[in-house]
Amino acid sequence: MRFANVDGRLTLLVADGPIDVAGASKGRFGPSPQAAYESFDDLRRWAEDRGEPASAGSEAGMYDPRALGPVAPAPRQVFAIGLNYRDHAAEGGITALPDEPTVFAKYPSSFSGPVTDVPLPAGSVDWEVELVAVISRTARAVDPVRAWDHVAGLTVGQDLTERRLQQRGPVPQFCLAKSHPGFSPTGPVLVTPDELATPDDLEIGCAVNGEQMQKARTASMIFSIPQLVAYLSTIVTLYPGDVIFTGTPSGVGAGRTPPRYLRPGDELRSWVEGIGELRQRFVPPRPEA
Repeated sequence: MRFANVDGRLTLLVADGPIDVAGASKGRFGPSPQAAYESFDDLRRWAEDRGEPASAGSEAGMYDPRALGPVAPAPRQVFAIGLNYRDHAAEGGITALPDEPTVFAKYPSSFSGPVTDVPLPAGSVDWEVELVAVISRTARAVDPVRAWDHVAGLTVGQDLTERRLQQRGPVPQFCLAKSHPGFSPTGPVLVTPDELATPDDLEIGCAVNGEQMQKARTASMIFSIPQLVAYLSTIVTLYPGDVIFTGTPSGVGAGRTPPRYLRPGDELRSWVEGIGELRQRFVPPRPEA
C-alpha cells in the first residue's frame, strides 16, 4: 500500500487514482494522517480491498506535489540514528564502529512535506538523506525477528543540519542543530514494507543542483531497521506513529575537502528506490518579526 498526506488528509494511492480515506470509509477512519497509525492494521486490511496499489512513480500525476505534507506530521517521538553507515563514520574520522546505535532526537516542529522552500539560518547547513521508518504498533522489548511487524512503512527523509550550532559549546547540540523550521522534510508517500521487493536493501541518494552528493544502499547500514526497532524498544516504549530517521551514508558537505554547505538558490533532490523523492529549495533567512 502507498499512503500520502494530501492537503492534511489521509489518502490511499491506488492504480485508479487517489482515494480520500475518510470519505471512502464513510467515517470508519478519520482524515488525520497521524491518527491513522493508531489503527494501522485495520486500515491496511481495509485498503487491500480498494484496488491495485499505485506503483512507484505512477502516483506523480495524482496530486500537486506541494500539497503533500509529512506522512507522520505529529509523532509523539522522533528518533534519529547517527553513524549508521560505515563510510559515513569513516568520513567523520571515526574508526571504531559503535557497538550500539547512536541515538538523538529531532523535534516535530521541523517537519515538512516533500517539496518545500527552506529558509537558511546563519551558519553552515548540510544535507543528510535518510530512509525513515514509521511505527505501526506499540512496541516494548521487541524481538528483531518480529520487528518488521511493528513498522507501518517507509518514506524518504532529510536530516538537514546546521553544523556550526551542532558543534558549538562544550558538547554537541545535535537535537537543536537538526530542528530548524523545514529541516525534516519527509515523503512523498509512506510505502508499506510488503510493497518493496527488498525493504532492507534500497538505493538511497541525493544531489545538489544536479550534482550527486550521496549514493549508497541501505543494506550498508550498521544497524538494520529491525535491529533499531528492537534496540530502541528495550529502552523506551515505541508508539504508533513514532518516526525513526535511520542514518545517512557518506557524502555530506562537512566530510568534503573543503567542506561544502547549502546556499540560497540551491536545490536539493533526495530519493530512495521504490519510494520517491524530496525536493528542497533553499532561500535567504526570513527577517526577524
